[in-house]
Amino acid sequence: MIKKKLAIVGIVGVPANYGGFETLVEYLLELLPKFYDITIYCQSQSYPKKMDTYKGAKLEYLNLKANGVQSVIYDSVSLWKSITGFDYILILGVSGAITIPMIRPFTKAKIVTHIDGLEWRRDKWGPFAKRFLKFSESLAVKYSDAVISDNKHIYDYVKKEYEKSSHLIAYGANHANYVNPIPYKKKYAFITSPYIFTVCRIEPENNIETQLRVFSENELSIPYVIVGNWSASEYGMKLYEKYSTKKNVILYNPIYASEELNVLRSNCHYYLHGHSAGGTNPSLVEAMYLGLPIIAFGVNYNRETTFNQAIYFNDSNELLEQIIRLEEFDRESMSRDMYKLARKNYSWKAINKKYVKMLKSL
Repeated sequence: MIKKKLAIVGIVGVPANYGGFETLVEYLLELLPKFYDITIYCQSQSYPKKMDTYKGAKLEYLNLKANGVQSVIYDSVSLWKSITGFDYILILGVSGAITIPMIRPFTKAKIVTHIDGLEWRRDKWGPFAKRFLKFSESLAVKYSDAVISDNKHIYDYVKKEYEKSSHLIAYGANHANYVNPIPYKKKYAFITSPYIFTVCRIEPENNIETQLRVFSENELSIPYVIVGNWSASEYGMKLYEKYSTKKNVILYNPIYASEELNVLRSNCHYYLHGHSAGGTNPSLVEAMYLGLPIIAFGVNYNRETTFNQAIYFNDSNELLEQIIRLEEFDRESMSRDMYKLARKNYSWKAINKKYVKMLKSL
């Protein structure tokens, strides 16, 4: 059987060491190479040691930046490089979507765009960037052969905004594992006592400052631990400078070693998820798979992902109230519910099968 050829565009690259889309591709490579010849476009500077192939996929390196404003150029160049020789092009995110109408006359490939969350609504973007991203999103939906939504709320939005059905495919989480805390007790003295934990990018729409303020300005008996990319932006650096010396708050820079990150996650008393924008967030479904009781910002995306089974807050006062009354909640029951929901809805095997089914439907 001759395999059809699939190009994947829009990520920093694999092996994954950056974010959600990279992790998605990492685990799609568990099954997809059995059905397709895959080429993945990667950011050269992130991979000093170049590999020709990885998990059965061919890697192509571009000497361009994959993030920020330059992602538009990075994604666009990747798209032009994939117009011939491929049966499918999977685009992750809408940064380079302005190029889709341009390449359509030159390619026979079926184009699939995963629109991520509603990127144009994120607080980190200025007015011009927001307009550009909304325009890119509209082009992606109009000119792609298929659109992927990773959350029911995004699916409903695409249906209402563009009168187009998308493929509802979430995100897998069963790569997150429990790690025994005892060997790490010397490094993380708090790890065998109750603490609340967050891992995320340090961006305004993740409500980091709201959460830090609640823990640092109130007499709470439980510490708050955050792992994030504090030095990646002026916003993050200011927060770090302001809160890193406050009592009851422990801040760490990014941890890429999965076992070390998992030991901090899997042993927390509650997982705090402040994201207010996006679709199905990877760190949230991973927390669910670890069976962590969850306190989440009460937007539709988070409620959909957790099936309304978490604890929710909408501002600093509500967050403070929820933390004060944590002992009133049935933590063990919530933990069991999160794990059951994650096993049923967020396993990589099921996600892989949905991608294969979606591509075959084209």
